[in-house]
Amino acid sequence: MTEKTARSNLAFPHRHLLGIEGLSPDEITLLLDLSEAYVEQNRLEDKKKSTLRGRTLINLFFETSTRTRTSFELAGKRLGADVINMSIATSSIKKGETLLDTAITLNAMHPDVLVVRHPYSGAVKLLSEKVNCAVINGGDGSHEHPTQALLDALTIRRRLGRLSKLTVAICGDVLHSRVARSNIHLLNTMGAHVRVVAPPTLLPASIGRLGVEVFHDMREGLRGCDIVMMLRLQTERMKGSFVPSIREYFHFFGLDYDKLSVAKEDALIMHPGPMNRGIEIDSELADDVGRSVIQEQVEMGVAVRMACLETLASNGVVGSAR
Repeated sequence: MTEKTARSNLAFPHRHLLGIEGLSPDEITLLLDLSEAYVEQNRLEDKKKSTLRGRTLINLFFETSTRTRTSFELAGKRLGADVINMSIATSSIKKGETLLDTAITLNAMHPDVLVVRHPYSGAVKLLSEKVNCAVINGGDGSHEHPTQALLDALTIRRRLGRLSKLTVAICGDVLHSRVARSNIHLLNTMGAHVRVVAPPTLLPASIGRLGVEVFHDMREGLRGCDIVMMLRLQTERMKGSFVPSIREYFHFFGLDYDKLSVAKEDALIMHPGPMNRGIEIDSELADDVGRSVIQEQVEMGVAVRMACLETLASNGVVGSAR
């Protein structure tokens, strides 16, 4: 039995996928290996399988989303599930229903998987404790976004063949970024060296405890990097002044060819989207097919979410008694 086959036969011992923190290297590798197969499946003319036939997936997004919600919808449908996208704007939640009442209501409908995005950290975990189905965290506040980190890892692994011993710079609004936290957990677990590059106002006070190297200068932070991962400036989460001006932010912390020149010659550029061109990243660089893998990240997202749905289902978790 090959090492890859042995890994694929490992059980995924988790009822839910609420975060990357706490996952082992083998568990992460299991999800990435399964995702690889779905990348090829999604490029075929017939993309559908029947793995989740008869199962129900509900997307419950308390925040707006294009990439994550759409890719979970595609993932569920390509696996044969019945997919429901709940509209928060017209739901009882808008009428004052609490999160726990929502959980009780949804539980009575016997869904098999809930994908939940919520503006408050910890809200998805709370909901997961009140339902009888599998719950996948589609992003909770500034806490975690596990499937984004997995699709980023898959993108890197397919391009460079490994995650270990790579130097990855995560740049920008780390303070408000659940993407940054999930990527830090995953990359550290898989043996990469992680740097964060940001002004002090956009870094959590406890960032050093996450096992990263901290830089406040882009050129120093990018020097010798294999991967440059830019983050969206999340102005909607900012209360107060975090940057002097958008123009000044781009001057010091926006990615352009000049700042990128100190990274490795073949360093890859990533961004979880949506991009603010001319703020976080130069538009020409974002579209540079030789350096940017931003569109590949979007493609990998569907494959990763299919893998996560199948893993929970084949684990005997989805739809089972608790």
